[in-house]
Amino acid sequence: MLKISDVELLRSEVLRRAIEENIERDPQRVALDKHVPHAALVATQVKYLQRARKKLPQLYEARCIIPPRAFEQSSSLESAERKAISGDTLLDLSCGLGIDAMAAARHFRRVVAVERDEVLAEVVRYNLSLLGVDNMEVVTASSEEYIATTTEHFDWVFIDPDRRSAEGKKMVRMEDCSPNVLEIMPRLEEISSRVAIKLSPLFDVDEALRLFPNSEVEVVSMSGECKELNIYTHASKSVVRVAAVGLGEWSFGCDDINMIPSREPFEASQWRYMIVPDVAVQKARVAIASFAGCATMWSNNGFAFAAQMPAEDIPGRVYVITRMERYRPKELKREWKGVGVEIIKRDTSLAVEQVRKAMGAKAGSDHLMAITAIGGENWVIHLKRI
Repeated sequence: MLKISDVELLRSEVLRRAIEENIERDPQRVALDKHVPHAALVATQVKYLQRARKKLPQLYEARCIIPPRAFEQSSSLESAERKAISGDTLLDLSCGLGIDAMAAARHFRRVVAVERDEVLAEVVRYNLSLLGVDNMEVVTASSEEYIATTTEHFDWVFIDPDRRSAEGKKMVRMEDCSPNVLEIMPRLEEISSRVAIKLSPLFDVDEALRLFPNSEVEVVSMSGECKELNIYTHASKSVVRVAAVGLGEWSFGCDDINMIPSREPFEASQWRYMIVPDVAVQKARVAIASFAGCATMWSNNGFAFAAQMPAEDIPGRVYVITRMERYRPKELKREWKGVGVEIIKRDTSLAVEQVRKAMGAKAGSDHLMAITAIGGENWVIHLKRI
């Protein structure tokens, strides 16, 4: 954990030069290099700056100070920049490394970011100076202390509550996080007309809509992984929004959630295309609504099937079906033993390695198949990429 004295060292020209000279080296070698001043401190910064190249490229380019724990808990820059908030003033009650507040500062005249950790607050102030962000103020206080005394009214309040206990255990329930958003919500509504809340991707969409009626609930995915669930309060009506970064965004009404899957018998011969729904639409439980009119689903957690080529602007990956068959390991083994097979699975208790072992295949990309349960039976779908 960084101390104030470490921050002072990292701001010095000697250590900034040492970091620059070693930025491409293996951090472990840097830590053991007797010629590097304060080698352990420099090595840690080299390690996390290297990690920041993709997640936080602006901080990498400016050679900002990156405390390890704050880095692990921070949003990616890409995720932070797409949050749907803008206006004149913003209060960020969960500054952390400051990534969300820095991204928002481009869309607000003034941003106040509250951080209770004195060292982290000082790091963010220094990083802001390196990045040239001059409309963001960092206040050292707890969120509860700040909102109890402030007399200012803000256009937006943003809060990303700490989801780890003192022992480091991950928390999901809002009441268990710090601060307890439900407890301080009446005060937040006094100092702002709208509140944006970032929660764990494990948080339930139905629960979010129950706790915050007339809100926009947004599920965000990146590279096939669900990253966060955001709530934007006091909307004109309840909306569920799916944002698959790199694919697009889609909005749904509450009636679209948990739509009933098809009850028709599964006729394998009629389907020519299979769609792997993006994880965000399945997390939001709007997968069936997402493909209504172009594809059919037998489960909210499974694959979608289409007779005609679906449109390009759908929240999922489309594959051509070359063959479908019931899961028969012995028959599969005769055909695929020793072949490199990539397996996609949804909505089945069968594990990928279990299937691969049963058919005698090996990991690889010579052949692509999917496996899922439909109507109480496991099916194997042989696929071709488009």
